[in-house]
Parts: sequence; C-alpha cells; structure tokens
Amino acid sequence: MRFSRLLVPTTKETPNDATLASHIFLIRGGFIQSVGGSGLYNFLPLGKRVLDKVRNVVKEELDKAGCQEVSLAFVTPASLWQESGRFEKYGKELLRFRDRKENDFVLGPTHEEMMVNLVRQSVKSYKQLPLNLYQINLKFRDEIRPRFGLMRGREFLMKDGYSFHASEEDMKREFDLMEETYKRIFTRLGLEFRVVEADSGAIGGSGSKEFMVLAGSGEDTIVVCEGCDYGANIEAAVRQEKVCEAPAPTLANEKVHTPNVTTIEDLVAHFKVDPYYLLKTVAMRALYDEGKSEIVLFVIRGSDTLQEVKACNAVDANELIEVNDEELEEAGLTPGYMSPMGLPSGVRVVIDETLKGASDMICGGNEVGYHMTGVSLEGVDALYEDIVAVQEGDTCAKCGGRLRYTKGIEVGHIFQLGTRYSQPLGCTFLDENGKAKPMEMGTYGIGVSRLLAAIIEQHHDEKGCIWTEASAPFRLHIIVSNIKDEAQLALGEKLYEAMQAKGIEVLFDDRKDRFGAKMKDYELIGIPHAVVIGKKLSDGLVEFVTREGLVKEEVAADEIITVAEERLCSY
Repeated sequence: MRFSRLLVPTTKETPNDATLASHIFLIRGGFIQSVGGSGLYNFLPLGKRVLDKVRNVVKEELDKAGCQEVSLAFVTPASLWQESGRFEKYGKELLRFRDRKENDFVLGPTHEEMMVNLVRQSVKSYKQLPLNLYQINLKFRDEIRPRFGLMRGREFLMKDGYSFHASEEDMKREFDLMEETYKRIFTRLGLEFRVVEADSGAIGGSGSKEFMVLAGSGEDTIVVCEGCDYGANIEAAVRQEKVCEAPAPTLANEKVHTPNVTTIEDLVAHFKVDPYYLLKTVAMRALYDEGKSEIVLFVIRGSDTLQEVKACNAVDANELIEVNDEELEEAGLTPGYMSPMGLPSGVRVVIDETLKGASDMICGGNEVGYHMTGVSLEGVDALYEDIVAVQEGDTCAKCGGRLRYTKGIEVGHIFQLGTRYSQPLGCTFLDENGKAKPMEMGTYGIGVSRLLAAIIEQHHDEKGCIWTEASAPFRLHIIVSNIKDEAQLALGEKLYEAMQAKGIEVLFDDRKDRFGAKMKDYELIGIPHAVVIGKKLSDGLVEFVTREGLVKEEVAADEIITVAEERLCSY
C-alpha cells in the first residue's frame, strides 16, 4: 500500500477523554475514530487490518482444534433470555427494545441462548456429539460509563464459542482443550499473559478461567503466587486459612458496656486484642429478580475484608447495594453493634467458612453501646461460605507461597456451564438407551477488538504503538526521505515491488512531506520494521530500523532487498 493513497488521519493531538496509551495511540495513529464519544468506534483502514490479523489468528487456532464457525443474528428474541432466566438477571447492560409489532428483542452481549436454540433444533442424538461451534461477531453491552477506548466500549467484536457434550467428562476435556488453544492464540499474538481462576458472573456455570494480559493499566486486580503458577481474579481468589500468632482473648461470655465503640479499630483499642478475634458484620441489600430484595448480614473476621462478588454469589443475588442506618433500624438491627447472635427472626446471615466453630470471639451485642465477649459460633445456624477478599501477603493454598496483587486486562474467559442453559431451554439428546438428557455445555469467549488495546498497552513507548509481528497492519514500512531524489525514489520502488512479490505486506511512504514528519508517523503507527532511504544512499547505505527500541542498522543499499527478505520471511 502506498501511504499517499492510504486513509490514515494521524494527529498530534491527544483526545480529551483518553488516558490509556492504547486509547491515545489508536486514535492519534488513525486506527480508530470515536463516534459521538459514546463508547462506539469506527475502524479505519489501518485499524481494520489489525483487527483482521487478530481475528485470523483466533480463527486459525480454533479451526485447528476442530471448532466450526457460524454466524448468529446480532438481534436476539427476548423470549430466549426469558427461557434461560437471564432477562432480568443480566441487568441494565442488556439493551432491550421492541419492534413495530411490539415483539421484545435484545442486542446480544453474548449468545448462549441463541446457540442453544440453534443446536436444540439440529442435534438429536449422542452420535452427533461432541460439537463446538463459534462465531466472531459484533456484541453490544450498554455500559454505564464506557471508557478507555476499545478496552471498555459498548459495541465490540467478540469471539464466542459453545461446546455441547453427552457427558460432563467430555465437556471438561473440551474445556482443557480450549484452555490450551487460547494459550496458543495469545502466545502467537506476542502477549505476556496469565491464566487465572475466575468468577462465572452472569454467564453462570461451575468453573471458569480468565486469560489476563499483564499490564499496569489493567482494570482487573489479579492474585498471583510468587512460588507457583497459581493465579486468580480477586473475585475468585482463595488462600490458606490464616493463623494468628497473637493470643486469643480469655474473656467471659457476657454482654459488655462499650459506649461509642463502633468500629474495628475502636474494638481493638478497647479490648486490646488482635482484629482476628473480632467479628465484623457487614449489612448489604441483596437484589433479586422481579424487584425482590432483602437485607443480608455478612460476617467475617475483623482482620479481613468482604469480597462483594463472593458475597453476592453466596446468596445468588443479582447485585448487592449498601444499606443506610434508617433501613437497618427499620429491620430491627443496630448500626455499629450488629452481630450474628440474637438477631430478629427472618434476618439472613452468611458467615465466612473459616469462622465455623470459632470461639473466644468478640462481636456486637445488637444493642446500642454493648458488645458480646467470649462468643462461640459452634452450632450457630447460618450459611457458611468463602466471602473474604484475599490480601497481599496471604499464603497460597496450592503451594504455600506468598500471594501478591498485579493488574491484568481480561482478553478471554472460558466456562464450564454444565446444564445451566441446556436444561431450561430444553436442549436434549437421546443417549445410547434412547433416554433424553440435557447436553453438557462449555462456553468460550475472546474479546477480539479489545485485544488491539491489550497489545498496545503491553507494547508501546512514548512515541507510539509497537505492533507485534502477528498483529501488525504491515510488516515493513519503506520511508523515502526525499521523494524528489530520483535515486532514493527508484530504490524505494524497487524494494516495494520486491517485497510485494514475496508476499510481504509493505507500506511505502511515497508522500512529499518532510522526512521528520514521516518518521514521526512511522513511530506513531508502529509497524515492526522500516527501511529508511535517505542521504546516506550517496554512500551506498540505507537504514534498517526495528520499531522495538528504535534500533537502527546500516545496510548496503545493494543488499537491502536480500536483508529485508531474510529478516521478514523468517517469521
């Protein structure tokens, strides 16, 4: 492609709403164009080339793994979401609308229901299983605050795949195969990533793993072990049970007057104990389908922090929101002095699983100005679940190593769904005995357009993008310093034609612009390699430039075609 004919509106100006490097450079480099500042983007020629490169890597690896590509309707009947029970649970990010006939539809943010509907109409026997179908198609989520460019837009290109099986064992086999396939995809794209345990969220199912590109700008906090390969999203991370070296308080089981002592810090100072021996009771309102809600008390150690996603999952709620003092008092609860002991009837309590049978604890007295000492949770009737957030320095449950936080960008997520969708949607098959059974399912997603942002977050410098070999819009950028110099132009044309003949994608900067402007565009656009044909041509030399580190190497002009072919064809 000749630069003089390419639509690539590069700019020096940084967009007002852009803070991440990927957002800044993809806009400035003319890869994407914002549509009304509403989380919607046009892909310009350079951006579309990169998008296609990434898409092709994804498709090639999936096809090698035996997956089959389909294309499902972007507009989805709401009745399918109602069948699966997700129409209300998914929340306001699901864009709902009606057509002229008053039929309800949604813009698909994911396509479990649609794919199940396809399969239940087409597959009837165990002999047709297993089956893994995928699409690479537009999705839409009505983000409340779209930001960070392609990282969190409302419309995006996503690969979503769905597998169907006659047994749970076979579904888990495919899950493992997809994990290995995803690893190959992200490795080919030149990304440093980590596979982490994850929360299944609104998709549902039993087990799930996320693929996190490691980047300081990532929105997700992930927990990794310094001693092994364990990794998990903060929402799903686990740890070895903590042991406190400080002695437990030896206090009688009684109600103690504690005026104005309402926080964990106050209690530590008042009783001179480690917060490990205090019960922290956090009240939240759990929201469910059809507008139903209830106040739930979550009980953890004073040294721990409530992990709200875990807590939300423990009560199978759609969302947890804060509760004010007035609401607590109306429910018969005492702000600042709550505990799981002696509560009004009907109040739901969830206690962290590590507190089962705990003794010598101190907790609120459910009365203003009073706490209980010497409390035992032995025999307390409540739901016990893992509801605490793993903290830095905690001990790895897998190897005993130290856990630490890092940041990541989620680019892939795979789920073991089981019969979460096949059962309510009636997606069944006849087994060897002619008995109808729901299909076991897995689902597998990759944020294809988000990958462009992730690549740049990991591969850039202060000057612009540095595309990896597999993702670059072109492999080579030819820059002629002075287009009016016949010798320079002739060599540029010769190199351009030679690269095209070898099937190497090349961008030839044949513009009449100043050399400095051309180099700035090269640095901003970030094509992996460049050949600069300039004044040194009179000495028989040109420059071969590697964008990573802007490493420059002088090469004899009469050898540049051979050198370029060797460097670029070796990939």
